[in-house]
Amino acid sequence: MPSDEEDYIPWIQQFCELFGHDYFVQVSQDFIEDDFNLTGLSSQVPYYREALYTILDYQVETAEDSPQDNNSIPGTANTTATTNTANTSSSKKEAKNELPNKALLAHSAELLYGLIHARYIISKQGLTAMASKFERNDFGSCPRYFCDGMHLIPVGSTDIPGQETVRLYCPCCNDIYIPSSSRYLNIDGAFFGTTFPGLLVKMFPEIENQCRIRINKFSANDFGLKLFGFKVNETSASGPRMRWLRMHPKTDEEKEEYENCEFSVPKWVSDSDMEDANDDDQEDGDDLDDDEDDEDDDDEEENDDDDKTMASE
Repeated sequence: MPSDEEDYIPWIQQFCELFGHDYFVQVSQDFIEDDFNLTGLSSQVPYYREALYTILDYQVETAEDSPQDNNSIPGTANTTATTNTANTSSSKKEAKNELPNKALLAHSAELLYGLIHARYIISKQGLTAMASKFERNDFGSCPRYFCDGMHLIPVGSTDIPGQETVRLYCPCCNDIYIPSSSRYLNIDGAFFGTTFPGLLVKMFPEIENQCRIRINKFSANDFGLKLFGFKVNETSASGPRMRWLRMHPKTDEEKEEYENCEFSVPKWVSDSDMEDANDDDQEDGDDLDDDEDDEDDDDEEENDDDDKTMASE
């Protein structure tokens, strides 16, 4: 008969095999045992030490496991024995109150593992494991027609747990989608974080190549609503929405315009250019002062003429 050690399944493997946990990868134990990788998590997870021991398959005592208080006292016990028994029982109650129950410990362990998972998938080992799942299309495909079944990447809108559930990012159309199955709607988005999709795309250039192939494939035949053969104007109420998000510069003129757009990074300005700009501003100011002086002189001459006319009358 097989022994209990052979039948035992590690906690991490059990967690990743649960219903709806297909997006997770198994974090290596060496990564979890490195305290540097867990910096700052003790303040976010209740019963942090007990939850960490649970993930690492250590024995953790819970409130249900503590022995029950024995209130029965023999009739022959003296007053001193009764007092010691009361003190012992009170200390046991305090220690029992400090221990987490099984439900709270399970929740803390899942929260801690999710936050560790968000840090693990941006490491080299984690990126490799998630890239394998991305290649197998474990996260699903983009529902947009022009993306041609581009594989999706899990992403979180924030790194703070408890804010929003996981979303799926498409690197082709740069849109975010809700998972099609309700089994994934209980997964916290912070367990994947906001950094992972961009880092995965940059670490594996073939993802960008796949996106470029799809963009060039459908760019020649862009679909648009038509009325009797005429395309609907983009500014109309029924025109296309947010097309600029999916437009990519192709010609040299479009690339130059894109580089010189108002959202581009400001170019470096030399000191000589700044001095020339200041000199131009000073010259413009001097010209304005001269024009004001000329206007004042003209006003004084008009007043003198009026005075002479009144005197002659």
